[in-house]
Amino acid sequence: MLLFCSSIFGISPDPLAKASADEASRRYPENELHAQPAIKISVGHNDADLIGTDNRALQAAVDYVGNLGGGIVEIGPGEYLMRDSLHLRSRVTVRGSGEKTILKKDAEFRSPLAADGDFGEAAITVVNPQGFGVGRGVYVASKQQRNFHGVCATILNQRDNYFTLSRTMNADIMVDHEGFAATIYPVISGYNIEDAHVEKLIVDGNRDNNPTKIDGCRNGGIFLYRGDNCVITHCHVRNYNGDGISFQQSNDVLVDQCVATNCAGFGLHPGSGSQRPRVTNCRAIRNGEDGFFFCWRVRGGIAEGNWLEENGGYGMSIGHKDSNNFVRKNTIIGNQLGGVYWRREAEPMAAHNITFEQNTVRDNEGWGLFVDGVTRGTVIRNNIIEDSGSGKQVTGIRLGENVADVLIERNQITAQTELLDERKNK
Repeated sequence: MLLFCSSIFGISPDPLAKASADEASRRYPENELHAQPAIKISVGHNDADLIGTDNRALQAAVDYVGNLGGGIVEIGPGEYLMRDSLHLRSRVTVRGSGEKTILKKDAEFRSPLAADGDFGEAAITVVNPQGFGVGRGVYVASKQQRNFHGVCATILNQRDNYFTLSRTMNADIMVDHEGFAATIYPVISGYNIEDAHVEKLIVDGNRDNNPTKIDGCRNGGIFLYRGDNCVITHCHVRNYNGDGISFQQSNDVLVDQCVATNCAGFGLHPGSGSQRPRVTNCRAIRNGEDGFFFCWRVRGGIAEGNWLEENGGYGMSIGHKDSNNFVRKNTIIGNQLGGVYWRREAEPMAAHNITFEQNTVRDNEGWGLFVDGVTRGTVIRNNIIEDSGSGKQVTGIRLGENVADVLIERNQITAQTELLDERKNK
């Protein structure tokens, strides 16, 4: 029997609302039993508390557990068709059955807008409503308004080609700017939550049937926005036409032992304003852009034990205000734009005080490390930076013309040019 709740009908609960279980919603409850509700429910194709094969059954379970203050949703083996995101709730653990649990995105439908989507408007009018329907996830953006100015929402109601949404426009999405709507959304997402866990499952982005490439500011195979102290572990995101795992303005996130493969965007994307992220023991392989992208204002983070290979961009990129991060014990091999790039930024915005140690950087295109921008406090030590004979990684370490102090010590470098120092004031 399927347990119906509000999210099935596209009515999203207030993301800022506390859980309805009075004690479980308190930050400082009476005792540890109140702090850790023992609610557990299973979802599956059969032999489960809730029987279902799509996002509605999964969402019903997550909302049920979330409304009681937290607990565990166990997803059984099988493929689940995702017509909207699985919306995470605070203090709820979503646990799959490993490689046997596959959340697969539905095929994309897309239409130009027939009327402007105005800032603050929670509705759209499309030219062609085919494929759009109540309860479906949708992304609205334009050629000029995208990234954080686009919006992901759930369709709540319909009248002909007019649809109301669960979220308002973040900007004016104009017809003249090629505004569009498409049934694009993260397969798993969490907005304004804390202490949620996702573990032991596969996310399949169904890239062959989702032709629109999307950026990671509002989308990703797994996506968090202001999702604090959340954990993503033992998950594999594959074939998503955007980023594999992206989290934005989310503090103290742990991503551990996850895999992102054949995604069109970045593999791993700790995003804007995310403080103290830990991305450990993950793999990003054959993604279209950077394997690991430190976005803007990511500070106090740790990237450790990751394997970044054959990505279409840099193995790793770090830049805008991304200071005081530790990058250690990673393996960065065969990436098409270079190994690790400190992006070109002016002094107030540069990535200062980056410690890069005990990494292996091998056979990337052009160079192993390129420290650029007005960067200071960089430490590069105890790394293996080598061209194994491929002839690709001709430069070991390159220092841009405006780079400030750099400590380079005890590295093992094998390259045609071990150090290319272009600094004006050496």
